[in-house]
Amino acid sequence: MLLYNKQKKNQNAKGNRILISVTVLGSAGPIRFVAYEEDLVASVIDTALKCYAREGRLPLLGSDFNDFLLYCPMVGPEALSAWNAIGSLGARNFTLCRKPEEKKVVKEGEGEGDGRSNSINGARKGGSLKAWINKSFNLKVSSH
Repeated sequence: MLLYNKQKKNQNAKGNRILISVTVLGSAGPIRFVAYEEDLVASVIDTALKCYAREGRLPLLGSDFNDFLLYCPMVGPEALSAWNAIGSLGARNFTLCRKPEEKKVVKEGEGEGDGRSNSINGARKGGSLKAWINKSFNLKVSSH
């Protein structure tokens, strides 16, 4: 009984626990976990990513919490600061989004040295799907 009372006092010293629901864009449903009101937004993002990976959800997100932003629909359209306490908002439902990637502007003549155009995964724009599949998988896909 004495041990139980000590554990209970230690929990109260850290603060109140809250149930948080984090919806990841593109995922099937929200992730729910318990956090302390004093936990930082950055640690909540980190915990959400770990829970997401542990559950084996798709799409794969990665584990770097610096690549993500946490939004609270009840507070406003701005992303939450990573250094704020999660309980300071009074909200329990959040949305996790990947940070928008910065677009690199490539001027003429400043491309890669091999003469290829810069695009996603090294593929050229305007190529056909059949050619991409043949190149990627070394398969012969015949057309109808």
